[in-house]
Amino acid sequence: MSVEIRFGLPDALRAQAVRLYWQAFGGKLGSVLGPESSALAFLDRVMRADHVFVAVEDGQLLGLVGFKTPAGSFAGGAMADMRAVYGWFGSVWRALVLELLNRDVDNERFLLDGICVAQAARSKGIGARLLAAIETEALARGYRAVRLDVIGDNWRARALYERQGFRVVRTERLGPLRHVFGFATSQTMVKTLGPVSEPQGF
Repeated sequence: MSVEIRFGLPDALRAQAVRLYWQAFGGKLGSVLGPESSALAFLDRVMRADHVFVAVEDGQLLGLVGFKTPAGSFAGGAMADMRAVYGWFGSVWRALVLELLNRDVDNERFLLDGICVAQAARSKGIGARLLAAIETEALARGYRAVRLDVIGDNWRARALYERQGFRVVRTERLGPLRHVFGFATSQTMVKTLGPVSEPQGF
């Protein structure tokens, strides 16, 4: 399989990226960003083409990994974007709920903002290559560590991140918000960067 890892999201792949992102995170965000038609419209509006690496083969998007900087995040958006899709009232409560999940930009560690691989392309090393691209970008920007968050009971993803050198540094309980998002805890994982090594696994 001749898969290319590229910086940036071409316009031709935008619709695929929106769908792939929603397939990966709709279970977590559906109760807030739904219904699906509105969520897809919102994601299409806010995805930043300059805050992502993509895995592409023959014009098909196989995976992506977003990141966050002081300039913004891959799939964040602003209140104006929320209002444009959900209206005034719908945007207010959604923004308040999402704000409880968001964290400030980490000045010490490069922040990953979502990684997903198409189901048919999993277990072929694409996720590991995307993470390697993030590590290279982090080093180029002067960071010496990468941080990500993973749902506490997503043991499969956590095991894969651990295999890539990430370690859990904090577990956070959502409290009553677990009923909104469908999970009780999230874990912060960090990888300290040295020389870039060959990726292993997913």
